[in-house]
Amino acid sequence: MTQVITVTNQKGGVGKTTTVSALVCGLKQRGARVLGVDLDPQGNLGFTLGLDIGECKTVYDVLTGACPIERAISHTEYGDILASDIMLSTAEVEFTAPRREFMLSQQLDVVKPNYDFVIIDTPPALNILTINAYVASTGLIVPMEAEVLSLVGVSQIQDTIETVRKSFNPDLKVLGILLNKYDRRLTLSREILDLAESVAEQLDSQVFHTKVRRSVSVAMAPAHGQSVLTYQPSAKASADLRKIVDAVAGPAFPASRPAPRTKWF
Repeated sequence: MTQVITVTNQKGGVGKTTTVSALVCGLKQRGARVLGVDLDPQGNLGFTLGLDIGECKTVYDVLTGACPIERAISHTEYGDILASDIMLSTAEVEFTAPRREFMLSQQLDVVKPNYDFVIIDTPPALNILTINAYVASTGLIVPMEAEVLSLVGVSQIQDTIETVRKSFNPDLKVLGILLNKYDRRLTLSREILDLAESVAEQLDSQVFHTKVRRSVSVAMAPAHGQSVLTYQPSAKASADLRKIVDAVAGPAFPASRPAPRTKWF
């Protein structure tokens, strides 16, 4: 069964695209068949993984019926990508048909047999695009920075999650809250962790044991068209994100181990 995982927080700048690109790249490295879907009109996921968005068919083309989803998917060395662009910003006023909450789910049903994982990036808003992602998903990952406004963003999505569960997708689960740019030396970080654990309990979920540490490589990787996992594999943030990939991949897609050294006697 294909796992469809949405990375979501209505606050911007909390590491959603960084997390999605790391999951797409990390799962692909383990031999999984992965599709990354960008539902953010800013189109950052495709840019981050080296696509020329101006030359791609996009999720907007798919949702408007202008292009079959199979033809809109771009194949990259980091995984398959269904890109986005600014045209998707019209979704709230343009997508008004009945059952509009199921537009993405219906399209993904066509290609899900081809993939082990679909990882969805979402806009910094609780709009029809975000709801489409929740309806299509088996699980959510909620990234946040270790600061108060980011925590408020997490708290505000609780009602949306419950509405989607009651009306559209009763099996939707919150896989965990992921703390980004975390510094355990700071009192604020530790206090936010305590508050995040309370919010996670309300969501019947958890805070991931692994926290992603600050690293300049996270900011630099998109300029090189790469995930941080391939741009700087030895960075602290890369090590942390690989542990999140571990949690998502499970035993079916273990991390590859280096071959043992030959002993010469």
